[in-house]
Amino acid sequence: MSTPNTTGWNDSVRDASLSHLPDYIRRAIEITPAAGTSERIIDITTLGRRTGRARRIEIFFYRAAGITYLCSGAGGAATDWHANLLANPNFTFHLKNGIRADLPARATPVTNPAERQAVLAEIVADLNQPHDPGTIRPTRLEDWADSRLMRISFRHRS
Repeated sequence: MSTPNTTGWNDSVRDASLSHLPDYIRRAIEITPAAGTSERIIDITTLGRRTGRARRIEIFFYRAAGITYLCSGAGGAATDWHANLLANPNFTFHLKNGIRADLPARATPVTNPAERQAVLAEIVADLNQPHDPGTIRPTRLEDWADSRLMRISFRHRS
């Protein structure tokens, strides 16, 4: 999507969150605007907020300003994945198209209005690229304003 920004919302999670990963996995996550829709689809395994049992959920991920995000997309309706990650922020990020990997991760809700605006603008601009006519629509920023948005950091395996 863009080159990593060296200033910003939280420099402790910026780029360094991928530095410990093998190169082939890091490259699969450092997706560019040339990536198609299917390359953005992952599964996450999180604990259900009510049941406490593991749930596997399919979702899209995005890269903006050198950080990985999960986003609910246009509309901003409540989502199970978002509620589960608010209750239990540690989860497993499953790459499943092309490179396959199960990565321990942590989700942090994005509540800073400036970060939300910048990230959502970059996601929408990326989706408006003509490289993949099958990409998610609608692609108007105002349609994405209420999207659920989580910043992802990848943890070292213990």
